[in-house]
Amino acid sequence: MTIAGARRKVPLWLATVALAAAGLVACNSEGSGAHPADESVGASSGHPNIVWVLTDDLSSDLVNYMPHVKAMQKAGLSFSNYTVTDSLCCPSRSSIFTGKFPHNTGVFTNTPPDGGFQTFHDKGNEDKTFATALKKQGYRTAMMGKYLNGYQPDMTLDGEKNYVPPGWDEWDVAGNGYKEYDYTLNQNGRTVDYGHDPKDYLTDVVNAKGQDFIEKSVQDKKPFVLDISTFAPHGPATPAPQDEGKYKNLKLPKPPAFDRTPTDAPQWLKDKKAFTPQQIEKITKTYRKRVRAVQAVDRMIGDLQEKLKKEGVYDNTVFAFASDNGFHMGQYRLMPGKQTAFDTDVNVPLVVTGPGVERGATTGAVASNIDICPTFTELGGGTPDPSTDGRSLVPLLKGETPKDWPQTALVEHHGPNTSPQDPDKPRKDSGNPPSYEALRTRQYTYVEYKNGSHEYYDRSKDPDMLHNVYAGLSSDTKSQLAASLAKLQDCKGSKECSAAARVDG
Repeated sequence: MTIAGARRKVPLWLATVALAAAGLVACNSEGSGAHPADESVGASSGHPNIVWVLTDDLSSDLVNYMPHVKAMQKAGLSFSNYTVTDSLCCPSRSSIFTGKFPHNTGVFTNTPPDGGFQTFHDKGNEDKTFATALKKQGYRTAMMGKYLNGYQPDMTLDGEKNYVPPGWDEWDVAGNGYKEYDYTLNQNGRTVDYGHDPKDYLTDVVNAKGQDFIEKSVQDKKPFVLDISTFAPHGPATPAPQDEGKYKNLKLPKPPAFDRTPTDAPQWLKDKKAFTPQQIEKITKTYRKRVRAVQAVDRMIGDLQEKLKKEGVYDNTVFAFASDNGFHMGQYRLMPGKQTAFDTDVNVPLVVTGPGVERGATTGAVASNIDICPTFTELGGGTPDPSTDGRSLVPLLKGETPKDWPQTALVEHHGPNTSPQDPDKPRKDSGNPPSYEALRTRQYTYVEYKNGSHEYYDRSKDPDMLHNVYAGLSSDTKSQLAASLAKLQDCKGSKECSAAARVDG
């Protein structure tokens, strides 16, 4: 069945999703309701395969240079209000895997004691991911590329040498793969060193491995979920060999917020000076490198799609693309970086194609990375566990918005980031805000810093977030915002968190 035909004929997975196991098999399920391991549940029930391509530090403006992603936008559903729980790799990815806010995963940063892979592991999060849920549903599962900050391919953990987390049938994961060369992969419990030859370029390596995984899964007649998480375009944003000479004269985008600070900016931001010509040139060079770096990612998307078609499973595969966080490039007088509550950093692309998914549409419904795990779980025939904070996006994929759908996304950030071991430690003048929590709705962004300062941007009137109007809000409005934030940052489970995320509830 073609994607276009999905609008006329209900896919089998949608017709049978209500017939999932009687027990809970979910993002953080302990295994109740699991089918016998020798049953190919997904194949027998018609549930779709899932391909999840997650980039690192990709900002929305880079999509303009990714033709396969733009084609996905025409073929599927785009989310204009998709928000990450923090503009930082490890907490964001932890939320994706588990469907939980940082205050429930315990992962707020990239390094211990309040973040990183070790914290994620120690708090038991690895037993409660979409991989463990889908594996129990009979899926073959694969993780390739970047996992969580602090994970090392050759590490020994819980007595296991070259540790591989539970739930994954195929594991091809690097530790430090930011340079795209000279890295080590843990390949199913065996470490393999890669060098600096063109064939060792990491994005191309996982591209090939992903295609191989698809082929073997189809041969075995098993439904599958493939998670390919690239290091690109995270710095140093190394391009593939064939892209090194491209975009040499590309102009730097200068949106309204470029080289400007908001009115009544918070203390950490308000004293930023106007850029020098040298700083603008540095930002421009970084931007060009990032555009070059995503070319291999875009080609990989096209290659994976072609492989799915060749194997005859494209029409029964949900294909999703997103980023773990955004990235500012000169906005608000900040050198390239992230970790702020501005839309440049927390509002990232999410595009989904597949059977039953609306074609060429955009939804403005509030969505968050805590929704990915329950979505994959439901797509695979499981029932999202109520202890998961997020909600399945499946109704939105079908063009429906439930009446009780969340209206607010939560962002939680611990800062300033000063760890010398962190590859995301902000560079000079790139922005390093103190700890904050933020609410992001379709209309506004509210930020509450631990040091007592506040921001409120009415994005319906000020989409570039250049006017902090918090001081002019009524005392009742300020109290309501503080109360709403307090509810969300303490919530646990989808029912409680969904209620806390309702403006009217």
